[in-house]
Amino acid sequence: MANSIETGSGPGPVPGGVAGRVLVVDDDPTVSEVVAGYLERAGFTVHRAEDGPAALEAAARHRPDLVVLDLMLPGMDGLEVCRRLRASRLRASGSGTRTLPVVMLTARGEEEDRILGLEVGADDYVTKPFSPRELVLRVMSVLRRVSSTVPETEPELAAAGLSVDPAARRATKDGAELALTLREFDLLVYFLRHAGQVCDRERLMRGVWGWDFGDLSTVTVHVRRLRAKIEGDPADPQLIRTVWGAGYRFEGRPGPSGPPGAARRTEAGDGRA
Repeated sequence: MANSIETGSGPGPVPGGVAGRVLVVDDDPTVSEVVAGYLERAGFTVHRAEDGPAALEAAARHRPDLVVLDLMLPGMDGLEVCRRLRASRLRASGSGTRTLPVVMLTARGEEEDRILGLEVGADDYVTKPFSPRELVLRVMSVLRRVSSTVPETEPELAAAGLSVDPAARRATKDGAELALTLREFDLLVYFLRHAGQVCDRERLMRGVWGWDFGDLSTVTVHVRRLRAKIEGDPADPQLIRTVWGAGYRFEGRPGPSGPPGAARRTEAGDGRA
């Protein structure tokens, strides 16, 4: 327990609980029990699984609203579990925007694993050792985003072949529906609403994730994933343009190409993908 969970503050209730079902997947029974206890005190119904195959079975049986998923699992690692959960939920919903939110647990210092988790569609991650209270707040933040309502009068957003309906959480490119994760959809909406403005990663973290803290590589990874789904050539992006040393700007109409290989240099150089 000491290696995975930070203690110090009592297990008091977390304010502003969000009702819902959460599946906790961790092969460490102590971690699983403590996390489940905090989530239950916050008002959630919690189901638990100890390995990858059991997680898939529990998800199909209980239909959770969110999964807290350990990266290192017996039988099937968390990355593969995340891929399969997303694929099954997409098939069931028939919509690319109603995916199953995942908060991934990773070991501290394993940056590559955290990035891989985001690449396969995790909406957030928490590093071990972690505070259970912080984990609950992260879970609540993700679920609030999922359940947040948009006024029915909210107009559809459109630019460069993209059409986004914020109320229905539906996005298309040239008429074809886009399979976007929760954060990818919100990121696209934010860019469309602020087209032509330079948005640095701190601003995007606040506006899309609702956080004033966090690993900014989360933004970098999600921009890269979104580019892969909306750009004609993600290696030479024309819609989400990099503004050197400043951030990103969404271009309603694609402009002239930048220097050859510019996006690749940015990703390797300043981490802004």
